[in-house]
Amino acid sequence: MMILRPIQQSDYPALLKIAHESGHGFTSLPNNEELLQKKIDHSLSSFAKVAQQPGDEGYLFVLEDSETGEVVGTSAIEAAVGLDDAFYHYHLSKAIHSSRTLNVYKAVDILTLCNDYTGATELCTLFLRDGYRKNNNGKLLSKARFMFINQHKERFAETVIAEMRGVSNENGESPFWQWLEEHFFSMDFPTADYLTGIGQKVFIAELMPKYPIYVNLLSKDAQAVIGHVHDNTRPAIELLKSEGFTFNGYVDIFDAGPTVEAKVDNIATIRNSRKVQVEIGQSQGDTTVMLANDKLTDFRATVTQINLPCDVDTITLSSELAKALHLEAGDTVSVAKL
Repeated sequence: MMILRPIQQSDYPALLKIAHESGHGFTSLPNNEELLQKKIDHSLSSFAKVAQQPGDEGYLFVLEDSETGEVVGTSAIEAAVGLDDAFYHYHLSKAIHSSRTLNVYKAVDILTLCNDYTGATELCTLFLRDGYRKNNNGKLLSKARFMFINQHKERFAETVIAEMRGVSNENGESPFWQWLEEHFFSMDFPTADYLTGIGQKVFIAELMPKYPIYVNLLSKDAQAVIGHVHDNTRPAIELLKSEGFTFNGYVDIFDAGPTVEAKVDNIATIRNSRKVQVEIGQSQGDTTVMLANDKLTDFRATVTQINLPCDVDTITLSSELAKALHLEAGDTVSVAKL
């Protein structure tokens, strides 16, 4: 059984291994032992904190194989971005160049540096190890966060975003960054990406071009990747699109990967989930669902098959499943069909 739960101190070796496997472009999980330990510490303090509004909290989850105890993936939520450090994006929009006298009208794309998503809740740090990218594991890793947000809405903003990994090759080279590097920076993409991941962002404000960039002045390779995702990220963005997330022209300042957004109440899993009361007994059925308890530090979620009639307010779980989800008879559990 696969269980999503908050990270614990004992998960550090597994998180370090995941950070190493994730490779270039995975900014939110740098391969740095000290910073990974800080992320765990920050997550533990965030779960323990009494919060009535989104702040600098960061909630880090892991996916555990309950049979082996092995941690096989991770995902996270940042409650509100940009409150301590500036949170940058490029916004893709149009500028019109026209002259009635010359009978010329031309629309050109421009990229403008902005901080428009300051205060938004961010989905981040999603990674699932090879060999486990099957059997709804990716859906559990991603969608369970929506259940957690729904159960603790006071901790999160109304707008939820996700920065998607942009196009880069096996060496971590980004066509978009190569153009920026040539004209404004003197460091390669993996270095810039790593510095951002460890919190050293001041160079962005110091060196990034302040004025809008005309897209047609970029290299052809750089133009071609704006708003596109890395091949490994395609399943993740398709999943978010199915949840109602949309791309509104915001791209990453390093690799030009798209940022997608949704209002909390418009997210499909949140709209379609419902709370039911737990009974313990023989559990059988053929409806694939995601289950999540309503706890905070003891949050647990899983995917299973149960009998789920539309008109009932109770479900029957096996004692094994109830124990794995930290549930007892009479507790409530959130359920959403997959």
